[in-house]
Amino acid sequence: MYLRNITIENSRFPVRDTFPFNISAFKVNQRLEIESSIVFFSGDNGVGKSALLDAIARKCGFLPWGGSKIHRAHSNPYETQLANFIKLDFQERPKYGFHFRAEVFFNFASSLDDVLLDDPGRREYFGGASLNAQSHGESFLTFFQSYAFDIDGLYLIDEPESALSPRSQIEFVKTLVRNVKCSNKQYIVATLSPIILACPEAQIFGFDETGIKSLSFRDTGVYNLYKRFIDDPDGAFGAG
Repeated sequence: MYLRNITIENSRFPVRDTFPFNISAFKVNQRLEIESSIVFFSGDNGVGKSALLDAIARKCGFLPWGGSKIHRAHSNPYETQLANFIKLDFQERPKYGFHFRAEVFFNFASSLDDVLLDDPGRREYFGGASLNAQSHGESFLTFFQSYAFDIDGLYLIDEPESALSPRSQIEFVKTLVRNVKCSNKQYIVATLSPIILACPEAQIFGFDETGIKSLSFRDTGVYNLYKRFIDDPDGAFGAG
């Protein structure tokens, strides 16, 4: 395990009314104690999961695979600044790591195709075929099971479920569990998936308007929402 704790230094925020400093989950100074090699950030849209993951990546010096997402239309000068107001405490500094973001995966896969033109043998590291020659979900799972996940390091993954079927989400969780058992890898994953959150021995941090707190799987909002839906799907749409 690499990362031991994350401290959000709210008292130093330069502004309070602009993203990401206006996110309710960041409104108090907080220290997140990391106790597992598999850590999940859970919560609804807009609660700060991806913002904190991005800040960790920037603090570590990781470039997001596929490029950085900057909302140039509204030119927010603070959008990438949260990294300057968090502290990371490492048990051991990782020699390798990456920041995976679902929405820019196509850019990475296309860049890989350019590499394969000069080095076709590298296909074997990605299931024997171009990632763009596979379905969206297949390419995601292939990537997570590729050579990149064979290297010891810190992996920051944002919403991997966006292209994965429920069955593939289970395979993704199996990959995480297998990798941390046999090597020195740590995963921090922002997810909305109850299947992924059910990963054995994972640590879950729940984000909401009151802050960030450690939760059990069955205490997460995602689990309870899905349970209510499965118990009464008509009621979820006001038809019950």
